[in-house]
Amino acid sequence: MEDNNAQEEVSPLAGQSVGGWGLLQIAGCTGLAAYSVWAFILMPGFRRVPLKLQVPYMPASTKQVAHVMTLLKGRSGKMVDLGSGDGRIVLEAAKSGFSPAIGYELNPWLVRLSYFKAWRVSYHTRVSYRREDLWKVKLNDCQNISLFLAPSVLSLLETKLFSELPDGARVVAGRFPLPTWPHSTVLGEGVDRAWAYDIKAVRQVQSPKQHDTPV
Repeated sequence: MEDNNAQEEVSPLAGQSVGGWGLLQIAGCTGLAAYSVWAFILMPGFRRVPLKLQVPYMPASTKQVAHVMTLLKGRSGKMVDLGSGDGRIVLEAAKSGFSPAIGYELNPWLVRLSYFKAWRVSYHTRVSYRREDLWKVKLNDCQNISLFLAPSVLSLLETKLFSELPDGARVVAGRFPLPTWPHSTVLGEGVDRAWAYDIKAVRQVQSPKQHDTPV
């Protein structure tokens, strides 16, 4: 009897459309969910950074990570990923023998996610994810740098890298090239493209006057 009653209650609704009010409710719930993700996961990493220096999180693809590692092949020493997101590039660098392998990321949730992913493959002791502002990190001893950042900050980042990195350093930029630097190598196509820059070569062709003020 209970099954029959349930069917009788549901059957009048079976042929009805959602309607405008129902669609509005669905849209509202979807918007609330999206805002919750922003407020609790993504937003914490932006509160401490001026608007013009903020960089949205967009994880690197498998091809992009592979291109970074290819452009750093044969190199060793310290490897740093600026704006490391979920840590996948740093993790791959550690697997490739770079030590120390360090990621700088302001968002605390992404730092925790990075360590979790490293822990799952027993690499949590071989990587370091630091909740620090990449603009305040000193890069004087960094030989290998990767970055997947927005075009709006790359000009400022050029100045910082030019001022701080040693001559033997190599920078790999993904998705977008550094705007004024001459690249040494390019790998990939479209959004998966990556550019390699050797600091010594950059300094030989760039005017020091363009880079005399660190960020």
